[in-house]
Amino acid sequence: MSSQHRMQHVGEQGHMALLGHSLAAYISVLDRERLRKLTTRILSDTTLWLCRLFRYENGSAYFHEDDRDGLVKVCRLVINARYDDYASEGYSVLSSRQPVIYQSASGRPGLGQHLCSQLGLPLSSLCTVPCNTIFGSQHQMDVALLDKLIKEDIEARKLPLLLVAYAGTPGAGHTDKLARLKDLCDEYSMWLHVEGVNLATLALGQVTSSIMAASRSDSMTLTPGQWLGLPAVTAVTLYRHEDPALSLAAGLTSSQPVARLRALPLWLSLQYLGHSGIVQKIRHSTALAQQLLPKLKTLASIKTLVEDELSSPVVLFRFSKETSSASSGGSVEGHCPGEKKVLDAFNRWLGEQLLQLVPTSGVDVVELDDEGACVRFSPLLTAEVLGTQEENTNDIMEKLSELVPVICSTMCLRQDFREESYRHAPSLSYIQQLSWPGLGAVRYEPRAEGLDESRRKQEQQKINTELLKKLQDLETDIIFSTGPEFGTEEDCIFVGMVTEDIDVSELVDTMASLGRDIEESGRLLDNMTEVVRKGILEAELQLQKANEEKLMEEGVLRQLPVVGSVLNWFSPFQSSIKGRTFNLAAGSLDSTETTYSTKAQPGSPSPQESSTSLRKQPGQRLFRRSGAGSDSFSETSSTGPAEETTRDTSAIPSGSINPPASPPVVEEDPHTGGVDIPGYIQETSVQVHTQLEDDLASEERAPDGQEVEQSGK
Repeated sequence: MSSQHRMQHVGEQGHMALLGHSLAAYISVLDRERLRKLTTRILSDTTLWLCRLFRYENGSAYFHEDDRDGLVKVCRLVINARYDDYASEGYSVLSSRQPVIYQSASGRPGLGQHLCSQLGLPLSSLCTVPCNTIFGSQHQMDVALLDKLIKEDIEARKLPLLLVAYAGTPGAGHTDKLARLKDLCDEYSMWLHVEGVNLATLALGQVTSSIMAASRSDSMTLTPGQWLGLPAVTAVTLYRHEDPALSLAAGLTSSQPVARLRALPLWLSLQYLGHSGIVQKIRHSTALAQQLLPKLKTLASIKTLVEDELSSPVVLFRFSKETSSASSGGSVEGHCPGEKKVLDAFNRWLGEQLLQLVPTSGVDVVELDDEGACVRFSPLLTAEVLGTQEENTNDIMEKLSELVPVICSTMCLRQDFREESYRHAPSLSYIQQLSWPGLGAVRYEPRAEGLDESRRKQEQQKINTELLKKLQDLETDIIFSTGPEFGTEEDCIFVGMVTEDIDVSELVDTMASLGRDIEESGRLLDNMTEVVRKGILEAELQLQKANEEKLMEEGVLRQLPVVGSVLNWFSPFQSSIKGRTFNLAAGSLDSTETTYSTKAQPGSPSPQESSTSLRKQPGQRLFRRSGAGSDSFSETSSTGPAEETTRDTSAIPSGSINPPASPPVVEEDPHTGGVDIPGYIQETSVQVHTQLEDDLASEERAPDGQEVEQSGK
């Protein structure tokens, strides 16, 4: 099964979760009293287990399908608690002091807008706090700046309501300074809500102080389904509040027993796994990250972006041009304008290739404001779902060691490709595509003499489409394509990743040569119809003139069926009328007298005059520099290992594909799709004969006695 259609790994604990959904449907038909007692027990037990497991004392739990819904309900709880008349007056009480919700700039995209939409608040009630720029992680909330923003809002007669902090930001997996943020919230009577993947480590025996501070928060949202590999299990928001009436008004609790059954799948799964099973799964996921991190540091071209190298469960890395310069044998500085955009494109390609080659790794690509595109390995989110094991981290390193040299060589050769494309201008037009992870993009520009704009574009599209097909048919490891699916450039040929032994000059020369051959062949075929039409008209006139001359030479009597045969018997007449040949290349009519006299077609091409084709040495692919060893080949760039040369290469061109066969025959030309049209047309003629000429030719070859017998009949 392909990685695109890979199903989630469902273990025994997953089957327990699925069984819980079925049991919830059966339990819902019990009588009301039994249903109330059972659901109350299930809810209380699950809440108690989660609070103990994640070190959240004296907490309540709200189970919800949408992982954002818990924060929405918490915001309503805080609004009800901070505005005394909100229950009776509604939103009108908010006009006196506008509430403000603070969130980190590294937070989940769209979360603040969702909160305002669900709560009916204007977007002005949302305040985004920038992250650190000088000290600390660039993905942590700036506490000093937050303090300043709160004071400014208080002076503007606004009410600081709630702060959303992260124990593992959605992108980089960094943790905010939760202890300082909690002290700040206590100072201004604000509610602190924490969420993030790093909250899972609260279940471990040893927890860092930065994560441990999350247990002091007023509420936090957990996603145990992802962490434990449980399908269709709800998210959980743990919170502390003493007034059950306000919790009921905010929707955090429900008086309906059926609503409490949402906890049943998680209750069954926790019962099945037990405390040791849950801790073992979380420890396994964090260990995978710790196993990969030191291995990544051994690669010179890979830069890691990890907050805490000793305990971080999220590993972020990317290809870096600063570290790749020394390893690639040259500097990639100044390879093209917009280096950051180019590096982001290559890192996206790197992440996509790793996911395709090692699908059980669960790596993905994240976009960060400062670093750009990075590859993320977050086993807490994917390991239990995909079944990731330690050998998968080894597979990641193996594929990285193959992919990174390809990226280095491609980036170093991009400048050469651009210069070679400019050298072939105006036939080849270099297309600047900073977001393309490959060698570059070009477009063949046909000569546009006498063509309007629409006709020129049509001709350009036709030639480039045919050129792309021919390039894809060549025996090479380079991938040619039409580029991104939603690209802005049309009729372009995008060249993919290459290895360091690629001869860029030969590659561009071949593309230009193929384009010219296609253009010339296309123009010849376009003119063929007019040439043939004129030739046929001229042939008809000459044949008509020949028939009139024959009538004058032979006389009228010889044209009669019976009389003509008798007269030819007594007085044979030698006809002087011959056929005509039509030369397509010259567009002229010639006599067939030479053809009949020599019994051969004039001007037939000899094997030596046939067009030559691209050749290669045995075991060598196209566009490779001579002398390139097999060590420079990589299977990840569609490059197979080179075969050893078994013949003397001194008599074979270095850029050849196939050696000449024996005996020599006319070879097909790959530049024109298998048939060398100009070579065949140049000396080949098409004979145009009438039925009368065929009869005359047969009469000349037939014996006289046979002529009499046929006429007698």
